[in-house]
Amino acid sequence: MQKDFSYPLIVADLPQSEQHYRLKADAENCRQLAEVLKVPGVDKVEADIKLKNRHADNRLDISGHVLARLRLESVVSLELFEQEYDFDFSLCYDTKATYDSQRGESEDWTVDLPDVVIGGKIDLADIVIEQIALRLDDYPRRPGEVFYFESEFDEDENDKPRPFDVLAKLKK
Repeated sequence: MQKDFSYPLIVADLPQSEQHYRLKADAENCRQLAEVLKVPGVDKVEADIKLKNRHADNRLDISGHVLARLRLESVVSLELFEQEYDFDFSLCYDTKATYDSQRGESEDWTVDLPDVVIGGKIDLADIVIEQIALRLDDYPRRPGEVFYFESEFDEDENDKPRPFDVLAKLKK
C-alpha cells in the first residue's frame, strides 16, 4: 500500500543549521495510518520535529514532540475507546554507517548504536509512525478497566469427580 503521509528527506541535502518541520495528518492520512498501525481508528497525528545535521561527525540528530489520538479496542470489554499520546522523542543517525559496519564495530549488544540511514534518505513521517507504534499497548484497556479471571476449578467444586482421580488411585 502506498501511503500519502510521507515526508522524505535526502540527508546529503540537509544544511548544517537546525531545521524545523511540522507534520500533520489529514483525514485520509489518518485512515491510512489506522491500517498501518492496525488500530480501529486514528483521529489525529501531529508532530514538531527538529533536525540537526552534523556533517563533521557524520551524525544526524532528530528530536520531536508527537501528539496523537487513536481509537483502540479494549481487550477486556471489546469496546472502542480513545487514547491520547503526547510525548517527546530523540534519535541519532549515523549518516555513513551500514548495518554490516555496525555489526563489526561493537561486540557488546547492549550498546545503543545510532540508527542507519538507508539509501541516503530518511522519512520523517515514518519516524513519527514508528514512535507511535512503539508506545502502543499490546493489550489495550480503557482507563480503570480490570480483567477478572474466574477459574473453572474453584474450591466449591471439589465434590465433583476429577478425571485424573482414577489415575491417582491406580498408583496406590
